[in-house]
Amino acid sequence: MPALLQQIMTLSTVGAALSWLAYFQSTAPVLAWTGCMSLVFGYSLIFIVEFVITRQINRFDPVPQATWQHLFAAWWGETVVAAQVFCWRQPFRANVITDQLGPEAKVLGRRGVVFVHGFFCNRGFWTPWLEHVQGRGNAFIAVDLAPLFGSIDDYAPQINDAVQRIRLATGLAPLLVCHSMGGLAVRAWIKLMNGQAQVHHVVTIGTPHRGTWLARFGHGKNSHQMRLGSRWLANLNHDLPANSYAPFTCWYSNCDNIVFPASNATLPGAVHRLFLGAGHVQLAFMPEVMQTTLALLNDESVKKT
Repeated sequence: MPALLQQIMTLSTVGAALSWLAYFQSTAPVLAWTGCMSLVFGYSLIFIVEFVITRQINRFDPVPQATWQHLFAAWWGETVVAAQVFCWRQPFRANVITDQLGPEAKVLGRRGVVFVHGFFCNRGFWTPWLEHVQGRGNAFIAVDLAPLFGSIDDYAPQINDAVQRIRLATGLAPLLVCHSMGGLAVRAWIKLMNGQAQVHHVVTIGTPHRGTWLARFGHGKNSHQMRLGSRWLANLNHDLPANSYAPFTCWYSNCDNIVFPASNATLPGAVHRLFLGAGHVQLAFMPEVMQTTLALLNDESVKKT
């Protein structure tokens, strides 16, 4: 579903931009190119609004305040990366790299990875990560969460199936790498299906663990669950044993244009890694984030089974 919707959105935008350009090119070339670029990069103008709001909301958050240089770098980075993700990888290349569960993984003793995407995304989000893991020879599964606008709890069986398949293929508990809402889906799976004993470590990137201000504008059930102070988030944290989040690493940014206040992407007792000057989608593809996360595949000092 996300792939189809993003195909329609991308092709419609490109078609409208080219039609505008063709219609006005001969009589008003400035208007032609201005309108064409506005249609193509209109999403980037929305990002400007998001980053301005982010800076205002984060004034009351304990994270280091973003400078205007940080915000500009994050805006530009998000503009480039969002186009790659939502206009190419997810709509047209979601399955270019298939899941890898080779029998040699168990023989070689290499730990596997489960990738869990966020809201309005699919497995194509992780393509650069899949290329890296494929080159290392590790087993991996990138899930496609469904339904698109359903309850986050509904994703738990899909995550459980992926984890069990990786464990069977490798004989080892997997590393879970999650972006945005995907981190909440993994937490829901852990609580509903006693998943904590089945994972090596969980890395969340830009996950609204304590909700996000921006979710007030969403209308799906999962958007409601990600709102600040939602009942679902309260229930997710209710009656948890002490040190439940020790096997978590939380990456977050002071320029996250989707999850803010910024510190809402952290968990008590987890390892926290703050990245300065990266947007919400951009954060997942920063080399430092990718390299540090994948290094956990060989790190036996983190929590494991």
